[in-house]
Amino acid sequence: MKPPICEKLGIEFPIFAFSHCRDVVAAVSRAGGFGVLGALAFSPDQLEIELAWIDEHVDGRPYGVDLAIPMKYLGKGGGDDALPTNLEKLIPEAHWQFVDALLDKHGIPPLPADLEGKAAKAAGLNVDLESRAQIETALKHPLVKMFVNALGPPPADIIDACHDAGVLVGALCGSPRHAQKQVEAGVDVVVAQGTEAGGHCGEISTMVLIPQVVDVVGPDVPVLAAGGIGGGRQMAAALALGAQGVWTGSIWLTVAEADTHETAVQNLLEAKSTDTVRSRAMTGKPARQLRSAWTEAWEDPENPDPLPMPLQGLIYNKAARRFTRTKNKELNGWPVGQIVGAMDRVRPTQEVVLSMVEEWVEATERLGSLLADD
Repeated sequence: MKPPICEKLGIEFPIFAFSHCRDVVAAVSRAGGFGVLGALAFSPDQLEIELAWIDEHVDGRPYGVDLAIPMKYLGKGGGDDALPTNLEKLIPEAHWQFVDALLDKHGIPPLPADLEGKAAKAAGLNVDLESRAQIETALKHPLVKMFVNALGPPPADIIDACHDAGVLVGALCGSPRHAQKQVEAGVDVVVAQGTEAGGHCGEISTMVLIPQVVDVVGPDVPVLAAGGIGGGRQMAAALALGAQGVWTGSIWLTVAEADTHETAVQNLLEAKSTDTVRSRAMTGKPARQLRSAWTEAWEDPENPDPLPMPLQGLIYNKAARRFTRTKNKELNGWPVGQIVGAMDRVRPTQEVVLSMVEEWVEATERLGSLLADD
């Protein structure tokens, strides 16, 4: 299994695994795939600690780093306007009252005084202040071979810095038009993400999106297929559609090495594919997640509308800190794709990687057997 992207990165299998957990990232890379650390929540100093740990636990294998740098968001430009305390002033009091009433309804107590004053991290928050420092930190680690931006092409100076360091730049997209813009901006690897995917996603399904993106970007730009991929048959389908590999995320939430909150793991293992919803309730941008009392409340037309990024993320993160402490299952959703319906037990990361490869081989051989002999 040697698509060009494998040769380029020096990996055995074209399985790219996004995870916020360093243990999962290291385990995937050790197993022959390509682990990608979701670094949004880490300060530059914290990121240095995480990457140093991964360096020591990947047996010299390459891995990547992912950030979420949106092209448009409130507070863009950095400075005092992007500070959490100033951004919170833009949140209407009615939204805070709505959230307090919702949490009270579910019996969620306020945060203790010693935690209340600590600002929560939200997607799209302070990216101008921190993203460049995070990239600078990542580029100091020789085993980091690819940087991926989850919300479109990264700024030009970040692309240049990565290329100067010999690091590939990838970006997620949800439409052929966006894929073309990414390539024009200098992106090396396009991650075409169907609406089945967890987290921020577009409206086009994976089966439809992949061949369109492959045709738009041309043969010289590797495309990774994302959205609803968790097994070898889906990987075989992605490669048949023209992708060089698969970008996976949801399936790593319930592996043995993951640090996903125990309440969320319970919800994930119990969920069906129909239990996800594409909603702005978590970050302010459409993101697929488990349907919960939180998403349902924001869908009610009688309640306030979700705010733009990053204000909605600030609201959600403050609320999540409260209901997570109480292990509340009704409010505890999680970014996850429709593949959640196939996630029914906790398995070691290596087992997931190898089972994907074995299933891919079986699917490929089965397809090959359908070709008539002359």
